[in-house]
Amino acid sequence: MHPGDSLHNPLMALRKIQRHLTWLESFVITVETGTLEGAAQHLGVARSVVSEHLRALEDSVTGGEQLLERGPGKRLKLTTRGECLYAATQGPLHQLDLKRLQDFASLEPNLRLGLNPTLSTALLDGISVEMARRSIKLETSYGGAFDLVRQVQTRQLDLALGFTPLPPHRGVESQVLAKLPFVVVAAAGSPTAKKHDARQYLKVADLADQSFVDWLRDDPYGGANSQRFAEAGIAVVEVARVESLLQLYPALRAYEACAITPDLRPLAPFPADLRVWKLLEPTPQFVEVVALEPAGGARAEALACLGFLKSRLARFHS
Repeated sequence: MHPGDSLHNPLMALRKIQRHLTWLESFVITVETGTLEGAAQHLGVARSVVSEHLRALEDSVTGGEQLLERGPGKRLKLTTRGECLYAATQGPLHQLDLKRLQDFASLEPNLRLGLNPTLSTALLDGISVEMARRSIKLETSYGGAFDLVRQVQTRQLDLALGFTPLPPHRGVESQVLAKLPFVVVAAAGSPTAKKHDARQYLKVADLADQSFVDWLRDDPYGGANSQRFAEAGIAVVEVARVESLLQLYPALRAYEACAITPDLRPLAPFPADLRVWKLLEPTPQFVEVVALEPAGGARAEALACLGFLKSRLARFHS
């Protein structure tokens, strides 16, 4: 068979994936039994097979460096790199390809960070600069509240940044980093901006019959807006729905519309070509910026990121 044939053969690719997970299983059982003999008995294989699996895993993941070493009483104990790899096995195994295993077993500092898409526009620049300054490798992904909570629960993320409200969750610790009010944002050429340009604040009633960009139905802000309009006894002309500020700004400009959104100015300015007013409500509403981490304590890299964020956002947490 030509060496390249395996790349086009699903069964060959499947066997390769199964093989490294078999090695990983031998590693985990050896850690949990403390001996090669105990792992072999549990797995129903010869001791030499477990040894071969461990050597193959070390060759593939750490370049031959040991994951286990002799401890007191001849029991095996984890090396520093072994501890990093073992912690990774607590998440979904189907996501642990060899490259990811190599990342987990590396002594290079790294942070797996998940963000709400809107928060990414306000915070990711600063986080990236700070992590680069600390020589921490940064791996980022985006998700809604349910996705972020689930990925922290399964330890696919070291840290996640999102907005409240959050879905119910176990195995996740959360802390509030900032508390933000809501504002009205509108395109400079919109009827809303022309009509209310001299005002410092707007009420919900001021948006009656205006072109409005709302949030998607499964976004909590979309539900909050519907409630606002119902309580004020008004209707708006919904021209678009979006998921994040990345999508909001182009929609506002294209439709010459307005929107209600969290006031992110403490974190990052709105574009200069948009008009912003404070939203005055009978009962002021707020949204909280929260950090999520696996229960039991965050990794050092996550703590470094949290320290940076707390310092930056301290005056907005009240």
